[in-house]
Amino acid sequence: MKDDIAIKVEHVSKKYCKNLKRSMIYGMMDIGRNTLGMSSHSDKLRKDEFWAVDDVSFEVKKGEILGIIGLNGSGKTTLLKMLNGIFWPDKGNISISGKTGALIALGAGFHPLLTGQENIYVNGAILGLTKNEIEEKIDDIIEFADVGEFIDSPVKFYSSGMFVKLGFSIAINIEPEILLVDEVLSVGDISFQNKSLRRMADLREKTNAGVFVSHNLLHISTICNNTILLDKGKIIFSGPTDEAIKWYTQYSREVEFNALKREKSRLKQNFYGRKSSGVVSMSDSGLLDAKGNPTDRVLQGEDIRLFFDFEVDKTIKSPFFSISILDAKNTICIWNMNDEDKVEFSPINGRYRLILAYKKPNLVPGIYKFNFALRDKVTCETHERIGELKPFVVDGEKRQHGIVMCKGEWILEKISESK
Repeated sequence: MKDDIAIKVEHVSKKYCKNLKRSMIYGMMDIGRNTLGMSSHSDKLRKDEFWAVDDVSFEVKKGEILGIIGLNGSGKTTLLKMLNGIFWPDKGNISISGKTGALIALGAGFHPLLTGQENIYVNGAILGLTKNEIEEKIDDIIEFADVGEFIDSPVKFYSSGMFVKLGFSIAINIEPEILLVDEVLSVGDISFQNKSLRRMADLREKTNAGVFVSHNLLHISTICNNTILLDKGKIIFSGPTDEAIKWYTQYSREVEFNALKREKSRLKQNFYGRKSSGVVSMSDSGLLDAKGNPTDRVLQGEDIRLFFDFEVDKTIKSPFFSISILDAKNTICIWNMNDEDKVEFSPINGRYRLILAYKKPNLVPGIYKFNFALRDKVTCETHERIGELKPFVVDGEKRQHGIVMCKGEWILEKISESK
């Protein structure tokens, strides 16, 4: 391994068994093979086995922190545990050059009946420090952990956040050459998270290396040079962090969108939260493309045209339509009512298609759904109200907070010279 490489992972795979009984039988069989001097590793999957990590390769250079992102169950924690030596890979090779500090499992290495201070000595010894070395660092560890008087209390009384504070403080203050951090860091409070991220950035500047697993993309973008994206144990992207986050955002959006469509398909006619007088019956609704064909996605900045096909069995004298678009968090992004748009409709009776067009609304990329309501403005009777109709996607590469993207005009005027 080259001198500038801290971690080298070559074609690493790890398999698990979904069935507890079979996993115990397989374990006994593997122990038997090892006892007889035979290899227990196999490229083939036995019944109920699956690859949690599948043919993963990467390098982490000194002075670099690698981010690992992916949906739940993608293999992130399993990979990190193999890097820390908790699990052995079934295939491949892992080479690590340097002293490792890790924060992977919440409360790992802590004895519940020992105080925080006593657990510092225990963890320090596990990490290979002598008593004198621990005593040299214990004041820094306690100060960084910031658990106050609880440092002298048994850790079984600690909250999950206090566990993370103490565990990370121990891991970071032993000044490891390689730091492994799982997403447990997200349990801590905001101020501690920020302090921890600054400390990890300091380690990187000292040519130390690290691997950071997190669902918090802001944290990943703050400290990680490069990032890999895992899906079902495989790397589907590896490269600069900004590019990896774009891939992950698009990928997770597609996964969420497909899951939402499957959920809606199980509901009768995709109608959720319906209230109807029986006078109006909705037959179809959705999004139209530029040619007037039904679609389920639109590019950011393009026009959005919603359509609603319905039938009215009894005359509604003064139809009043209310339509809103909501994001995935159920925040109302756009809400229109025909009377507020200065549009009046004649009495309706029969079959209709209503189209509501938005000229370049510039919604941020994401998943959206819409609500529909039809009332009689004269009688104030609600004839049809349907929530969360067919979802659609606004595609785009730009990441933007908020609801819509608006280009601002920036003006900087000098008022006077500094005093």
